[in-house]
Amino acid sequence: MIQKDLAHACASEITSVIINDIGDNYFSLIVDESRDSSVKEQMGVVLRYVNKERRVIERFLAIVHVSDTTSLCLKDAIDSLFAQYGLSLSKLRGQGYDGASNMRGEFNGLKALILQENPYAMYIHCFAHQLQLVIVAVAKGKIIVSEFFVYVSMIVNLTGASCKRRDQLRQIEHDKIVTLLDSGDIISGKGKNQETSLARPGDTRWGSHYLTLLRLSSMWASVIGILGNIQDDATTSDNRGMARGLIDRMNDYEFVFALHLMEYLLGITNDLSLVLQQRDQNIVQAMSLIDTMKSQLQDFREEGWQIILDEVNNFCELNMIPVIDMEDSIAIRGNARRSRRGQTITNFHHYRVEIFCEVVDLIIQEMNNRFSEVSTELLSCIACLDPKSSFSQFNVQKLLRLADLYPEDFSSNDYLYLESQLRNYIYNVQRDPQFSEVGDLGSLAQQMAKTGKNTVFPLVYRLIQLALVLPVATASVERVFSAMNIVKIDLRNKMGDEWMNDCLVVYIEKDIFATIENEQILQRFQRMKTRRMQLPPLRYSSATITNTSSVNQ
Repeated sequence: MIQKDLAHACASEITSVIINDIGDNYFSLIVDESRDSSVKEQMGVVLRYVNKERRVIERFLAIVHVSDTTSLCLKDAIDSLFAQYGLSLSKLRGQGYDGASNMRGEFNGLKALILQENPYAMYIHCFAHQLQLVIVAVAKGKIIVSEFFVYVSMIVNLTGASCKRRDQLRQIEHDKIVTLLDSGDIISGKGKNQETSLARPGDTRWGSHYLTLLRLSSMWASVIGILGNIQDDATTSDNRGMARGLIDRMNDYEFVFALHLMEYLLGITNDLSLVLQQRDQNIVQAMSLIDTMKSQLQDFREEGWQIILDEVNNFCELNMIPVIDMEDSIAIRGNARRSRRGQTITNFHHYRVEIFCEVVDLIIQEMNNRFSEVSTELLSCIACLDPKSSFSQFNVQKLLRLADLYPEDFSSNDYLYLESQLRNYIYNVQRDPQFSEVGDLGSLAQQMAKTGKNTVFPLVYRLIQLALVLPVATASVERVFSAMNIVKIDLRNKMGDEWMNDCLVVYIEKDIFATIENEQILQRFQRMKTRRMQLPPLRYSSATITNTSSVNQ
């Protein structure tokens, strides 16, 4: 009990620092749910706000056990948390969740329930989650790509089915690296030539598809080798036949082409996914990155065919895989009626049109569908605050409309001054050399505070704050669940909810914990309940020990 009380005292002091840091500022809510090791549904809550140093911060508030995952139950849990920590729902200006129906439902979802009480808590669907849905849709929406990932999963499962096979794969890869080092084809150094294995892709693990393809491409010869061993040594004919079939498939030009095409496309989306998961990412920069990615995909569709073709041919020559002639004719596949008629197409048409163009078009279409809210009125107005290219997107009328969306934060008198203040602001910052190198909205807020322009243009700065608190991704909550799986494991699956929450607060917000004096924790621990004795202050104890030591000497 003493240990639990101490942990609770530490967690309470950390939460108190977070609540005081928020103060009377706007904040947004990021929520997700997951099961712990004892199969109890837990709801993680993270708050996003602009702190006193004008930096965007995402802090873990609490993790709460919910008996039911309905939106009403989640809303009640959030209301209880807000009441416990003295937070006001009226200051909420953003809410971010994944695509679950109990979260984003238009009528009965958690989003709708909060909007009924506070219509200014703008909802943003997690950008990183939407990007993962794009990848999953592409992986399953095109037959050739879907078939490719089925074979990749079979390769990963067969080569990693036992410890013996994994050890053999590592040994083959190790011997290959040693040979390359001895020949001077690769160099050694810190962080180079690390031991790796094939990663299993998963629809819910961001970036896992890309990592699997990278490992398969780099370990190609080793994977072929371990499949050959399985073909020769497997005890069952099923495994021998599967290994033989996978070797034949990996030596097929179409499989190699799909590998390099998806590796290139997922490389583009993976970079964006990593950026979107950053804690200090802001909505304006996220929208800019998404627009850039759409343009990059369109350019790749127009100019990337030859790049992929050269990479595939070089890879095939290096691994002794037969390279096909693009002018040769093949029978039409996937259409039984046309196939029976003996109709043919060239390899060029099959690979250029039926695979390359259709896959790239599919991912572009999914990007447009999933990120349709980028073109909504709220985000198009917020984009006008972007300081890039000397505030080239600045638009007074759209920013006036943005203020209309937040009537609670702009009085009638504010509206009278806002238009002239916007014009004065843009005239000032475009001619100020201190703002010429500012590249994103977060840096703009810090530079305004540094130069004192946040007090000169307070209404404009208020708009910037409202834009900064809007959530981009639920990655912070995902990190909470990762920490939960470290703190509450199968051997500790009986730990109580409050005990787990206190441990998580201290573990996750360790940077705040390091700044708290032991005296504060000691006094809170003393006030929690009646103790048998009154603990002396630490400073007094230290002084007493020092005086006693000097007397003894």
